[in-house]
Amino acid sequence: MKFTETKLEAAIIEILSETGYPHVLGETIDRQPQEVLIKSDLRAFLARQYAEDGITSVEIEAVIRQLEAYSSADIYESNKAIMKLVSDGFLLKREDRDRKDLYVQLIDYSDLVEFREPKAGEVPTIVAENEEVYQTDCNIFKMVNQLEIYGYEKRIPDGILYINGLPLVVFEFKSAIREEATIHDAFVQLTVRYKRDIPELFKYNAFCVISDGVNNKAGSFFAPYEFFYAWRKTDGGDLIEKDGIDSLYSMIKGLFHPTRLCDVIRNFVYLPDTSRREEKVLCRYPQYYAATKLYRNILLHMRPEGDGKGGTYFGATGCGKSFTMLFLARLLMKSVDLSSPTIVLITDRTDLDDQLSALFTNGKGYIGDESVISVESRSQLRDLLKGRNSGGVFLTTIHKFTEDTELLTERNNVICISDEAHRSQVNLDQKIKVTEESVKRTYGFAKYLHDSLPNATYVGFTGTPIDATLDVFGDVVDAYTMTESVADEITVRIVYEGRAAKVLLDNSKLAEIEDYYAHCADDGASNYAIEESKRANLQMNAILGDPDRLKALAADFVHHYEARIEEAATVAGKAMFVSSNRQIAYDFYKEVIVLRPDWAEVKVCADGEKLTEQEKKQIMPMERIKLVMTRGQDDEPALYDMLGSKDYRKELDRQFKTSKSNFKIAIVVDMWLTGFDVPFLDSMYIDKPVKRHNLIQTISRVNRKYQQKEKGLIIDYIGIKKQMNLALAHYSKADTANFEEIKQSIVVVRDHLDLMRAIFHKFDSAPYFSGQPIQQLHCLNMAAEYVQITEEIEKRFMFLGKRMKAAYDICVGCDEFTQDERDHVHFYMAIRSIVFKLTKGDAPDLVQMNAKVQQMIAEALKSDGVEEIFKMGQGDTREVDIFDPDYMAKIEKIKLPNTRIKLLQQLLAKAIEEFKKVNKLKGVDFSKQFKALVDKYNDRSEQDILRSEVLEEFTGEIINLYHAIKKEKDSFAELGIDFEEKAFYDILKALTIKYDFQYPEDKLLDLAKKVKVIVDDKAKFTDWSQRADIKAELKVDLIILLAENGYPPIDRDEVYKEIFEQAENFKRYQRQSNG
Repeated sequence: MKFTETKLEAAIIEILSETGYPHVLGETIDRQPQEVLIKSDLRAFLARQYAEDGITSVEIEAVIRQLEAYSSADIYESNKAIMKLVSDGFLLKREDRDRKDLYVQLIDYSDLVEFREPKAGEVPTIVAENEEVYQTDCNIFKMVNQLEIYGYEKRIPDGILYINGLPLVVFEFKSAIREEATIHDAFVQLTVRYKRDIPELFKYNAFCVISDGVNNKAGSFFAPYEFFYAWRKTDGGDLIEKDGIDSLYSMIKGLFHPTRLCDVIRNFVYLPDTSRREEKVLCRYPQYYAATKLYRNILLHMRPEGDGKGGTYFGATGCGKSFTMLFLARLLMKSVDLSSPTIVLITDRTDLDDQLSALFTNGKGYIGDESVISVESRSQLRDLLKGRNSGGVFLTTIHKFTEDTELLTERNNVICISDEAHRSQVNLDQKIKVTEESVKRTYGFAKYLHDSLPNATYVGFTGTPIDATLDVFGDVVDAYTMTESVADEITVRIVYEGRAAKVLLDNSKLAEIEDYYAHCADDGASNYAIEESKRANLQMNAILGDPDRLKALAADFVHHYEARIEEAATVAGKAMFVSSNRQIAYDFYKEVIVLRPDWAEVKVCADGEKLTEQEKKQIMPMERIKLVMTRGQDDEPALYDMLGSKDYRKELDRQFKTSKSNFKIAIVVDMWLTGFDVPFLDSMYIDKPVKRHNLIQTISRVNRKYQQKEKGLIIDYIGIKKQMNLALAHYSKADTANFEEIKQSIVVVRDHLDLMRAIFHKFDSAPYFSGQPIQQLHCLNMAAEYVQITEEIEKRFMFLGKRMKAAYDICVGCDEFTQDERDHVHFYMAIRSIVFKLTKGDAPDLVQMNAKVQQMIAEALKSDGVEEIFKMGQGDTREVDIFDPDYMAKIEKIKLPNTRIKLLQQLLAKAIEEFKKVNKLKGVDFSKQFKALVDKYNDRSEQDILRSEVLEEFTGEIINLYHAIKKEKDSFAELGIDFEEKAFYDILKALTIKYDFQYPEDKLLDLAKKVKVIVDDKAKFTDWSQRADIKAELKVDLIILLAENGYPPIDRDEVYKEIFEQAENFKRYQRQSNG
């Protein structure tokens, strides 16, 4: 018995029926085959809803005729017009012209927040519901399936949800058990086949749902597939989001709760006033819950009764806060309780203001106010507010509120919505400037703002709240973390790669960086704190601006960037490099140009791109790498000319956001680190100490979603990882898991290389790796033939190849892989490319393939200027073999003895941790020895601190411990057992000592081997260590084994515990190693 699409359809219909949507078979509905409206429902609803207004049958038919009159040929414009009628209502001229026009709503919204009645002359919007006229629950809901619709072809959508005869939601289902049937197929069916064949249906569509039972997403009919999202909370109060089949229930109980569905259709489907493309936005669940919760909180806290703190919304950077503000603005502007408020929308930077202005000024009809104005100055805002008692949406920057403290308005129906509230808006402190003439007091911008609008209610939107945010805007009303955002596929996961320049191998410099963070954790109000901060900053700049370091840094950056470009590991080749200050940025730029002078050459567009005539007008010829900073009056002429004017920087902004532009690498200091969205930006290099609340904003530049973009990469040249973890822990405990180490991608690549080798184990690939180009080409073609022997092998190979490439794209720049591993990755990728092109009918010709082969076998660039190192407590970027003679030689070169000791300590600690995974018991022993050594070193007397013989003695002791570990690692061979058996041998041996009994050595070795056999049998299941049944079997089998072999009946729970923990440790390590 199979769980088919039909059964999924039946299950969803049943759940919807329980939620309040009666099921109706399409064949039972009385209508013409080409009609999609259920006219009888619409007639019944209007007649009942407006009975007391005396609505006539002629008037009802006029409404139906008007709906049908919209052309399905221009489906977007028709849908836009009908959605306006559905959400805002319309004015119906009466059959009797002497009667007053009637406001009509096509859906009964009386259960929702009451909206104000439109003013005379406005485009009809929402009618203030009159309780004696409107009845609650008057809507006629129906869930219809098997409805045959005749358009250009006959089509039968899986499900249509009707409200009052209007087909507002269309469902398309795919089987949950057929792997090849995906919800993307459902999306294509809706937006291609149905759009072509039955466009009439989608004139009325509010949104669509695609589902296979496990994956359930809703989105606008005009939106790309990647903008369909799950609805993973039922009422906004859920502690955790739902996944899988549970997410089907959360969508139906959440989005399809009848009252909430009406609310979403009325208030949370955005269509712009004008648009060059078919743009329609359905809210995502975090946006819906945030806007509605903030609206309710504003009502509670409005002055004069309240404290004016409307609340803080903490939303992950990149999760769509701008649209949440837009949805909130509509709720506020339409509200009866707020009497058409004035909304002042404040940002802290001009570029953020520009982005919001573009969105809001194109949504006047949606917001419900024609006065949506981007304010140029404080005096203009004063003029706009003067004499105004209500209405208006004014967008401005906080910087417009300078020393002028003149009152703007005392009204209390003013709502100040602050974007990125963690920065200047919370600055209420006064500063005192002493001059020869006088003492001058100045205040933070937020102080002037509050004095100008004393009775306003303040709402804060931020991705990184600091404590002061809550003091100004009130408690967090709703939150949406980065982890949730990634799970919902709204943003992509961020991967961390640590690459510290050689200068940082001196641990005293690492300590100085930590000191810097300690001094600058807060900006500090006292003069002492400020001076300390300045001193720390000067020290940092001396370290980071060291000329030799910048040379090494430039070489590594070029190597890493080019490796990603060569492997097509980046979506559009865009990268951002963050420097510590202007001078260091300029010096770094010059070092890069020395290595790659062609990057400073002006080109019409990026290499390999072809521009259309329209693109030629939009894309400016430009260099590949640019400095993006404001000019300084004292800049040297070359730098001053290079940086350009404010208008030129705006053009740089536009060009960087254009994928085909030759401008690929932006070197920045402070600009573009917040509120700057380039979806295809996927690499950010950080060489600047960034403070906690700015750090999340900065790294979030690479988390925006884009086609083919799976992850964003952060390349760390300074050691921000500890700060990153602290920042994440500060904002959300859940977000600490949102960053992925680059070594995880390395594990995935190696794992997939092993799986690929297994597929090709009978294939002779030697000609590819040792032959001439023509032999290589022949080998590739034979390999492509080989994987197509069966459809199953081909599908598996293509799937593995795709996953391997995605992981390799992330870690291609690191030096972890051997050349052989890289060659094999290229080999498998070349085969996949051929198979892919064969299936697409675009097979490469001989010339193309030879060129590709030559490119793929070219040696990867090597850079010895930078090493990937690890720091204690911060993890590492690669596995380090501390017994490698070359590595020991590098340590010996370090002249500073304390630094050498510190590095040895870290390496030894890491080695012991790794050894614990292989042999837990012995690893713990070595940990104790190591701790004793370190304690002895740290407790040395003051006069011994600088004595070289003491330092040499400690170094010698560490190296001796080294060799003891190495000897122990290899000791299994002498006993004739493998190293996993040796770990079990050590456990059994230790227990004989602990409980003081004798057990023959030969029997102990034999018993260790038998324990391994039992453990291997249980550990063949991937989830064995989580399964209670398997753990119980393991314990029973061990007890029987010990009894059969005469091992004394000591505390067997202890034997089991030790063996289980050792096995779990080792198997986990083994999986990582194989990866």
